[in-house]
Amino acid sequence: MIRFYNGKILTLNNGFDIIDNGEAWIDGDKISYVGQANTESTQSFEREIDLKGNLLMPSFKNAHTHSAMTFGRSLSDDMPLQQWLYEKIFPLEAKLTGDDIYTLSQIAFAEYLSGGISACFDMYYFPENMAKASVDTGFRTVMCCGLNNFKESIDLMEEYYNKYNNYHPLISYKLGFHAEYTTDKSLMKKIAGLAEKYKTGVYMHSSETMEETQSCINQYNKTPTELFEKLGLFNYGGGAFHSVWVCDSDLAIYKKHGVYAVINSGSNCKLASGVAPVQSMIDKGVNLAIGTDGPSSNNGLDMFREMYLTCVLQKIKNKDASSCDAEKILEAATVGSARCMGLEDCDCIAVGKKADLIVIDLMKPSMQPINNITKNLVYSGSRDCIKLTMVNGKILYENGEFTTLDIKDIYSKAQKIVERLGNKE
Repeated sequence: MIRFYNGKILTLNNGFDIIDNGEAWIDGDKISYVGQANTESTQSFEREIDLKGNLLMPSFKNAHTHSAMTFGRSLSDDMPLQQWLYEKIFPLEAKLTGDDIYTLSQIAFAEYLSGGISACFDMYYFPENMAKASVDTGFRTVMCCGLNNFKESIDLMEEYYNKYNNYHPLISYKLGFHAEYTTDKSLMKKIAGLAEKYKTGVYMHSSETMEETQSCINQYNKTPTELFEKLGLFNYGGGAFHSVWVCDSDLAIYKKHGVYAVINSGSNCKLASGVAPVQSMIDKGVNLAIGTDGPSSNNGLDMFREMYLTCVLQKIKNKDASSCDAEKILEAATVGSARCMGLEDCDCIAVGKKADLIVIDLMKPSMQPINNITKNLVYSGSRDCIKLTMVNGKILYENGEFTTLDIKDIYSKAQKIVERLGNKE
């Protein structure tokens, strides 16, 4: 067992109250105690970690990314989405191998862990290699199918769904497809059939750009959200990545079906896609999650930056400095993202929950003096504040060191991959 003691604990279990002089016990992969300092315990521990007044809290969960796209980080910047995707990314993706995915994903895992992220919701290809990289690292991954007119198939998606939901405790799999503009209506109908068969949600890129949304309206006389509802894709919930160009009727559909709006502010800014109406989503009670999008389009995998951008962009969009309370976004990046990904057992710090935890170094200058810790995490916090990241009861990152990754070797292998792909401006 591992004991954390002499610290502050933000459980995010029914609110934002912080336990002072708190402690938590980790028994295997689960939390067995959380509360005030337990001075009467005779329990023996394999390790006792003195928090020294620092903050223990639930880890961040990255609710939308394409981890192995580290190959394209800063390769084709300052380009609009469609040009970036079709002229730069798709041609290089065609050259990727399963072994490439393994290595490129581990670079992303290192960035996630050093930034306090314990799990990612990954839409990409070569799931066996992604799953193996995740298990070997000790990282938690929810994979989502990226089916479209050019890659994967309905039969393969169903095979993956059954295989990877019974693969390893760190791995799970969700039904999904790339987007309306890359996926024929006939395919979307078949995906809806699978969702009905397994009584499960579906996830996709949706309403990311104005052009995409208008094109869908022109073709189907419906927004992407309205189309998905009509086809039955949201009958069991799911999530819509980006959700930038959504209207009130779209948000009513999200609310009705429990669909998560997965916000990707950094990527949407960089690609000039727009600003999602997050405050309107909050006002209407829409489920919220936060993701970084992939390292080829963001280019960082930093939830602190995502939280900050999400909040401040709403203030500009609504011309109201009180718009978008920071605590709502902190909750979305932790609890909301976990639930969006189907990780309800990893959403907060409570007895019986999985031990996916982080330690925030409150002694960093950006965290001092202490007035309001939760809001400060969003407005002033940074990945430099991450002291420790635990996944499934195992410490994978601590004081700048990775416990399961040979990071220099991974960097070397990744560089050889991009040189082989011919990543040149």
